[in-house]
Amino acid sequence: MSVSMTPTVGGDEDKRLSFQEQLELVKLPREGQAHRYISTRSAYLPGSDFAKGKELPSFHTAAFGGHVYAQAGLAAYRAWRETEKEKGVPEHARLDIHTINGYFTRIGLASRPFIYTASPVTASRTFSTVSVTATQPSVPSNSPSEDHYPAEDASLPQYPPAFTALLSFKLPEPDWDGTVSEQEAPPQERFASILSSRKPEEWPPAPPVDITGVVEIVGDDQVGTFPIAEMKKVDMKEYNEGKPVHERRELLLYRLLKPLPDDEDGKSGYDANAHVLVHAFVADRNGLLMAGNHIGLGYSLGRAASLSYHFVMHVEAKAAVMREEDGWWIQEVWFPRAGRGRGVVESKIWSPSGVHVATEYQDGLIQGFGGKLLKEKEVSGQEAKL
Repeated sequence: MSVSMTPTVGGDEDKRLSFQEQLELVKLPREGQAHRYISTRSAYLPGSDFAKGKELPSFHTAAFGGHVYAQAGLAAYRAWRETEKEKGVPEHARLDIHTINGYFTRIGLASRPFIYTASPVTASRTFSTVSVTATQPSVPSNSPSEDHYPAEDASLPQYPPAFTALLSFKLPEPDWDGTVSEQEAPPQERFASILSSRKPEEWPPAPPVDITGVVEIVGDDQVGTFPIAEMKKVDMKEYNEGKPVHERRELLLYRLLKPLPDDEDGKSGYDANAHVLVHAFVADRNGLLMAGNHIGLGYSLGRAASLSYHFVMHVEAKAAVMREEDGWWIQEVWFPRAGRGRGVVESKIWSPSGVHVATEYQDGLIQGFGGKLLKEKEVSGQEAKL
């Protein structure tokens, strides 16, 4: 998160795009065994969407990292599905997304498309891997609106990769012996008194930029134009009061803005794996900013930027499908470590019925104003352990 003084433009929550709109991909000609795609819509830019009258200097010059992370996953998933279809793999034997292991290597520009190159690395009946890289043009898009990018943008000169990832795909399996499945009590039980204190839709929206000082200026009612999912932030101040940072929690509630197909045959271009990518997209939002708040940089955070982001599915993709009638999903977030100018964010993704569906682990830069590195914290007698 780089600081600049570029004025932001007030947003409009009615402009929020669905998964299909925000992450739309156009297939490009292959290069050997490599599958290629180009994005068509500009990435979300946090802080560019405060309501009129609430505009602030921009706290972000980089595109939302969850965009390239989830869209790269979509490119890899489509490349793998195409490979399976070419091999004649029947639907019941096709693999689901298992992990996404991503690395952010260059700032992403919201005003230019991402070009994805996805290549199968290993292949077996039950477990396979696909690598994917994302680049961007080093010159402006052919689209004068800096959105709705044309396919010919893929022929423009390219910067070095902005993102690279390795995805694993696994054949779904039942619980061992049909009975063995262990997890901790879900947040619906552990935080029942807090969650039941008001209806999910009555919690304030997740802030466009969740930095304490910013929220105090613009208010906690800013919806913004964050795409794909509606998100609410539960007030955990009383619960967190007096606890060491590593024991604190943040709870985010979310659900799809618009329905997303989950066709078994994928004829719509989307199946249950697209829902997995929604969860990965959502889990990247504001994590490092919230970490900055908890370690004392809520009024002096100068930079926050993801370095690596790992997302692990614990169930089959079908269990990640988001249906309106099921209710709100929960992201439970905590902050186990910070130091040397970096911080760690971990979170668990919980279904409305209390199933631990996935886990996120993110490491990134957290630095104060003036380039001053984050100071070490002494918590519970352990150096910088939060």
